[in-house]
Amino acid sequence: MSLLAWKQKVWLQLAVIYTRYLIGGAFVFASLIKLKGRRFTTLSGESAPIHSAAHFFETLYQAGPYWKFIGLGQLVAGLLLMTQRYALVGALLFLPIIANVYVITYSYDFGATTWTTGLMLLATVGLLAWDWNILRALVHQPVLPAPTSALYERRLWEAVGGVLFLYTAIYRALVDQYNALQWFAICGLVGLLGLVIAAVLHRRERRALPS
Repeated sequence: MSLLAWKQKVWLQLAVIYTRYLIGGAFVFASLIKLKGRRFTTLSGESAPIHSAAHFFETLYQAGPYWKFIGLGQLVAGLLLMTQRYALVGALLFLPIIANVYVITYSYDFGATTWTTGLMLLATVGLLAWDWNILRALVHQPVLPAPTSALYERRLWEAVGGVLFLYTAIYRALVDQYNALQWFAICGLVGLLGLVIAAVLHRRERRALPS
């Protein structure tokens, strides 16, 4: 089945939308602690062995401006993904960042975190594959039209992304002792509400069509 045929499947369109929310939100969540000039963990790595992960993060933290620059890159990439409208630009920016994060977690044997970052890397590659009909212009191939459903094109998804971004950014900016489960649960409820609203509007429009 061709890419253009896959892009007509509504379930896959929704999967793409919510994948952007998920990995974009994770980057926004992780970025604010760096922009605030705080350590990534509550443990200082000053006395940790030189080849340990704690020492590595302590070195990045002590770099000061570079630590905040990493956070800014994560924030911008996550925001662009969550807007949906500029998600392709966000995915292009996201790819080198998450690839670097994955190599770091693999090199320092972060255990389960390595699997998480690996899945995020695969998800980003998948998002870029989704827009290959546009990206093919980079290899001097014509852009191919790939019309999607009215459900996928709704501006509602931009609004949902905006709410998720604002909630995540404000929560992480104001709260140091965060509850990741609480954050994820509220984001999940916002995403579910958006899906319900989109489904109701879609059903009403279909009923309004002449038979």
